[in-house]
Amino acid sequence: MDIPPQQLPGIKAPELQALPAYQKILESNGLGVLVLDEQGYIRAASPLIAGTLGTEPEVLLTKRIFDIEPHLSLIGWKKIWKTIRKKGLHSWETEHMARGEALLPVRLQAVLIREEEQSYCLASVENLLETGSPENENLTKNESLYLTKFTLDHAREMIFWEKADGSFSYANITAAKKLGYSRTELLKLRAQDIVHGYSNQERNDAWQTLRQEGEAETEITLQAKDGSLIPVYCSMNFIRFKGQEINCIFARDWRRKKQQEERLNFALQKVRELSERLREENSLLKEEININYNFNNIISQSDKYKKILQQVEQVAGTDATVLIVGETGTGKELLARAIHRLSKRDDAPLIKVNCAGLPKDLIESELFGHEKGAFTGAYQQKKGRFELAHKGTIFLDEIGELPLGLQSKLLRVLQEGEFERVGGTRTIRADVRVIAATNRDLEQMADEGQFRQDLFYRLNVFPIRNMPLRERREDIPLLVRHFTEKYSDKAGKPITNIPKAGVGRLMKYEFPGNIRELENIIERAVILSSGNTLNLDDSLPESRRKKREGNNYFQSFEDMQRDHIVKALDRTNWRVTGPKGAARLLKLNGRTLASKMRRLGIRREDFAG
Repeated sequence: MDIPPQQLPGIKAPELQALPAYQKILESNGLGVLVLDEQGYIRAASPLIAGTLGTEPEVLLTKRIFDIEPHLSLIGWKKIWKTIRKKGLHSWETEHMARGEALLPVRLQAVLIREEEQSYCLASVENLLETGSPENENLTKNESLYLTKFTLDHAREMIFWEKADGSFSYANITAAKKLGYSRTELLKLRAQDIVHGYSNQERNDAWQTLRQEGEAETEITLQAKDGSLIPVYCSMNFIRFKGQEINCIFARDWRRKKQQEERLNFALQKVRELSERLREENSLLKEEININYNFNNIISQSDKYKKILQQVEQVAGTDATVLIVGETGTGKELLARAIHRLSKRDDAPLIKVNCAGLPKDLIESELFGHEKGAFTGAYQQKKGRFELAHKGTIFLDEIGELPLGLQSKLLRVLQEGEFERVGGTRTIRADVRVIAATNRDLEQMADEGQFRQDLFYRLNVFPIRNMPLRERREDIPLLVRHFTEKYSDKAGKPITNIPKAGVGRLMKYEFPGNIRELENIIERAVILSSGNTLNLDDSLPESRRKKREGNNYFQSFEDMQRDHIVKALDRTNWRVTGPKGAARLLKLNGRTLASKMRRLGIRREDFAG
């Protein structure tokens, strides 16, 4: 610390001014020279020494020798001055504080100068790093010490040598810069001053552990001069040196790692949220179907059904709302999945909602979600199906069963794409493509006031009628083979033979339950089969068919034609043309009969045993 001239005993302020004569001489040579007085004040300095120390000569004239030589005190200088007075000259090696607070090893050679009543010393300053012989590649002791000190000062970590009382005997430049202190300020502090929330008891416990273990690692928080907090990871080593206990501390700034951990935790949280959403979506998907359905799962060779598939292809590339109508068991859900798979939303989820299978008091919560505490049993927040289907498709099966009270809310979602959870006030937006299906006549229900007309017209943008199985009988043999393979593999039975007579019986059946009923019949037949032949003898109960035919059933014209042609073929042993052929019996041209058989899917192998 600089002492103002007026505080120095026995020395007047004018005497502390620079010595112009010496200063002029020093400015005219290239030597590193200082002129010092008894109190250690620098009275003249050469430009070389000023440049080496990274300052200006006039700045040096305001300092004392121990301001640039940190290991020297006023008492120490008094001892050196006494030697110079006694012997007339003196030399010593030390370190000077250079730019950036680095320590530069130097050798000083001083001679006494007497001028009238005042004495001075003229000291040449030799930079020890520049005096080695070019031919000698080995470092001198001072050079090695300097390089070691330089490495410590500029290490990436903050380095401290802490004494037993908490004071510091050393702190490197990195520590001073990061904490916002000068090294002089930092060395006047104690560990308790810079460790945030560090009590004396905690420090005593840490030192006791260090004495026993010899080393330790921990995470602490340092407090900078401006009050900011710096998390650090500390590696500590305990040594005894010249009777002193010293804790060598290496502290690495942990802020970047903490930021990386925060970013990682944020990313992990997002992954957990996404995983939870996927889990919810998958649980919904797995309730009903295999998620790998695609357009190829629709099995058909019917020309009439191909027109329906063409409609599916045409509407799939749009976001238009689709209404699929048809009898139960016709595969309306397969058409919905085909539309989704062929759409641009294929990489997003397809969420199914069976409106007829949900309790009426819970269907709103299922569709739109609820907030925690919205009703009894709502122990946590739940996302609704519309929210889960964001960017994807929602399939509303049996839409005709949706209560009137919820139809207005569904209409809002279709028109504006927004809704609120049950018990919530925040409006949620969802980009969802809607496909609805029903086996009921929604238009008639709307006329009777059982279904909102505005919702019907909003759903009926692109209607698709899924035909019943009796209108595509030519697909029955294909479906029989498909379901036989499916359930024989599942049951582990090597069924390879399908009786043609049994398929013929199925071709004559009306299938009020459509494809679902056919699938159940084949599954039952596989279970009853004991060899490699499918047992269809008891698969179609005759009483059930008679009951269906007597229960206000009216046969279609095509079904009547098919049955009539099959009876004629049975009578003529499946001869189509000729004097004893079915065409003559039916009074038809042979080509006309063959065309009708192709159109109605009548093949001998499907009926003949």
